[in-house]
Amino acid sequence: MEKSNFIDYIKIFCKSGHGGSGSRHFMRNKLTAFGGPDGGDGGRGAHIILRGNSQLWTLLHLRYYKNVIAEDGEHGSKNTSTGRNGKDIIIEVPLGTVARDEETGEIEAEILVDGEEVIWLPGGRGGLGNSNFATPTNQAPEHAQPGESGVEGYKSLELKVLADVGLVGFPNAGKSTLLSVITAAKPKIADYAFTTLTPQLGMVEYRDGKSFCIADLPGIIEGAAEGKGLGHRFLRHIERNAILLFLVPADSNNHREEFDVLVNELQEYNPEMLQKDFVIAISKSDMLDDELKAEIVKELPAEIPHIFISSVMNKGLTALKDLLWQTLNKKI
Repeated sequence: MEKSNFIDYIKIFCKSGHGGSGSRHFMRNKLTAFGGPDGGDGGRGAHIILRGNSQLWTLLHLRYYKNVIAEDGEHGSKNTSTGRNGKDIIIEVPLGTVARDEETGEIEAEILVDGEEVIWLPGGRGGLGNSNFATPTNQAPEHAQPGESGVEGYKSLELKVLADVGLVGFPNAGKSTLLSVITAAKPKIADYAFTTLTPQLGMVEYRDGKSFCIADLPGIIEGAAEGKGLGHRFLRHIERNAILLFLVPADSNNHREEFDVLVNELQEYNPEMLQKDFVIAISKSDMLDDELKAEIVKELPAEIPHIFISSVMNKGLTALKDLLWQTLNKKI
């Protein structure tokens, strides 16, 4: 099987730095035989930080990061010298990345904005030196704090593609062909199931210099919500799309049934997906006459906007762009 450059899930072991211990020291020099406490504080342990990078579209660069171990803070020293903080580790990730605890599944961070930084695993605080504990009644404290421990555990990074419009449909519905015609993207196109194994993104140029992002996603099959076919690996990429464009081919045996199966798979995976805006496009419609189109319209849900298109014949694509743009901006 061909190895893909698109990696949307990795599991890594992470450990942030321990804080340095505070110093237990007393001033001693040739002029001072019994000086007061001058132990400095320990340095902070290094954080592990996630930073959004809009130039990245995959987690491929993290594929061989099996262990991320951050630096410990230095111990405090004499003359109330504070130890150096550990050097933070910054992990750059594509926008749409979700960080989770591998054991609990809890979401710990989400990166959605370019340049956004989130402290994923904070380093331990440095301990206080004994100079902090001097009092009128205890002028020579022997006590200094140890540094706090860092945080460690198995973590996961999961990428959910960010796009305005997600193309949803069974394999061979014409999604890749549509993307190749209305954007500059060049997805693999062939007449067999699962030609598209990874999400493909493209920018649609609209009127007056405007544009929006559309994603060709791997085809759903019935049972995808249970993990059949590409299953969850595909469905998670739909969660962030503002609009779902359902592509149903004109030569389908039952257009309404095909649409209902697609919607059911989304509902089984995450019922919140049904709150998104839906648009239905009947692809390959160059083979239809007006009478057949009218029959298909009767099958489709009346409350969902629909349009007939032909990517090969370049028919209905301008109207499709208009419909998608209007749907994207209807609440603005």
